[in-house]
Amino acid sequence: MSDFNKDEYLNDLPDMDDLSGQAAPAAASAADGASADSAAAAAAAAGATQEGAAQPAAAQSQENGDSAAADGADKADAADGKADDTLTPLGQAKKEAAEYLEALQRERAEFINFRNRAQKEQERFRQHGIIDVLTALLPALDDIDRIREHSEMDDSFKAVANKIDKAFEKFGVEKFGEKGEDFDPTKHDAILHKPDPNAEKETVDTVVEAGYRIGDRVIRAARVVVASPQN
Repeated sequence: MSDFNKDEYLNDLPDMDDLSGQAAPAAASAADGASADSAAAAAAAAGATQEGAAQPAAAQSQENGDSAAADGADKADAADGKADDTLTPLGQAKKEAAEYLEALQRERAEFINFRNRAQKEQERFRQHGIIDVLTALLPALDDIDRIREHSEMDDSFKAVANKIDKAFEKFGVEKFGEKGEDFDPTKHDAILHKPDPNAEKETVDTVVEAGYRIGDRVIRAARVVVASPQN
């Protein structure tokens, strides 16, 4: 075994300055690594916190959107009222005048329709009344016609008969049915057909009872004897 030399051993040891210089970078590197790990952990925690907060925020946003839609509808309904508030007195007066005019025009149209319906109903009731009176007097009118045809009438009776005819004409009643006119089944009621060698078509030969009508409405068809061609 060789002898221990204290001086040589001490000389071989590194200086303290060299040791402090090497230790500082190592400590700095370790500190940087620790700081990086801490920063990463903090970022992860922050991300988790933001993700957790995002869901309530989205729900809140949807709720706010629904509330905004409802508020928009209410605002739209109140827009007209607010618009009236922004009108000048002259503009407000013109607006009210237009509304009154529109309402008046509607009322006028409804009144015209009512008046037309009432006039039609009145005319229909009037015709029904005339028909009722005419139907009740038909037997008397037929007797007057028979007296005219088969006997001579004195002047007084003839005057009364003419007044009755004119009264019905005044109410639109028309008497029809004349000998020699063409037979029309829509207004003639044939009680008898007799062959006639001189007839080229069916014609009225004899009027038994005159027909009466109001306008196009036949009250009673004329009862007639029809002359028909032999073939």
